[in-house]
Amino acid sequence: MNLFRCKIGHPDGRITEKEIEAHNAEILKKSLEEQGFFVFEIRKKSFQFLWDKGFARQKVGNKDLISFNQELLVLTKAGLPIVKALDSILEKAEKGKLTDILHSVREDIKGGAALSDSFEKYPKAFPHLYIASIRAGERTGDLPQTIRRYIEFLKRTETLKRKLFSALFYPSILVTFASLAIALLLLYVVPTFSQIYADSGAQLPLPTQYLILFTNFLKSYFPLIVILLFLAGFFSLRWMATDTGRYWLDKLKLRIPFMGNLFLKYAVVSFTRTFATVLGSGIPIVESLKMSVGTLNNKILEQKLLEAIVRVEEGARLSSALESVEIMPPLALRMLGVGETTGSLEEMLVDISEFFEQEVEARLTLLTTAVEPAIMLFMGLIIGIIVLTMYLPIFKIASTVG
Repeated sequence: MNLFRCKIGHPDGRITEKEIEAHNAEILKKSLEEQGFFVFEIRKKSFQFLWDKGFARQKVGNKDLISFNQELLVLTKAGLPIVKALDSILEKAEKGKLTDILHSVREDIKGGAALSDSFEKYPKAFPHLYIASIRAGERTGDLPQTIRRYIEFLKRTETLKRKLFSALFYPSILVTFASLAIALLLLYVVPTFSQIYADSGAQLPLPTQYLILFTNFLKSYFPLIVILLFLAGFFSLRWMATDTGRYWLDKLKLRIPFMGNLFLKYAVVSFTRTFATVLGSGIPIVESLKMSVGTLNNKILEQKLLEAIVRVEEGARLSSALESVEIMPPLALRMLGVGETTGSLEEMLVDISEFFEQEVEARLTLLTTAVEPAIMLFMGLIIGIIVLTMYLPIFKIASTVG
């Protein structure tokens, strides 16, 4: 997602400037115009790579957003007006970024502003998807149901993210400690042995000579190597934050054996769950599709979805449009087609997301089960080769004596 600075005109004649997240300027412009705003200017924010990596972005966490919306749901269902509901929430709220924002939101609403318009002033705290959902709930007069859908959406999204993090956590720990062990061997143990061999004046086998040369080079230029790696990582991140770099990386992700299919299904889960949530809030299908583009989190898939949206605007069925751009697995397309035919598209989108979420979980389990022993075997093999190479002169001396 990108951050844009927008200068817009309201239906009542007011002109405001806001920062809004969106996939690109074209989609953002169409979305704002469909909401009744007149768009004067849209500018992409500078230092976008810092925004993307979170150094300049201070979002309200999903846990805080879930907690706030759960309280808001209970109070609005009980029939309390928004201002009184916010008063009740703020009475028990702890100090923090969200609390400060809600105080300002309450004052705006007291002045006659709508809840969605008040939230829209804080794009770093409230996602564009959330604001659009609230606005749709205000239009349909069913705000509690809209809030309930968004809470479910956030909970399922958080659950899947936690499972993904858990699946990658232990292998990351293994790689980190194994790498530290190898670095310890190369920087301290091998030089100690090489000094002993140098004092003895023994003729060393070629593998041992090469390893000692490598460790001497590593030890002599270690600070320079660290700096070069840091610079390479920094500029790689900057390049990957550009459209070209992101496009290349996303293309590579989809082509990695085994992992490519996992990335695709994870994207399908994110897209269908978001699309179902927005569609269920009463937002038209084309606008819902445009709002869901960024959840794919892959430039290749996003570009294909934009092509499909054009076909839907031209009158094509959603399942046919998605099939033509090959963005979803065949099973998902068949389920989508059934949902369109039976008039239960939203329910079918939820079924698709739940089905592929289970597949993603199964693949993550398989991945962690296979990767952990593979990492241990590979790292153990490297450590074993280093140790064996350093002991070769001792074996040679022992065989000569024998």
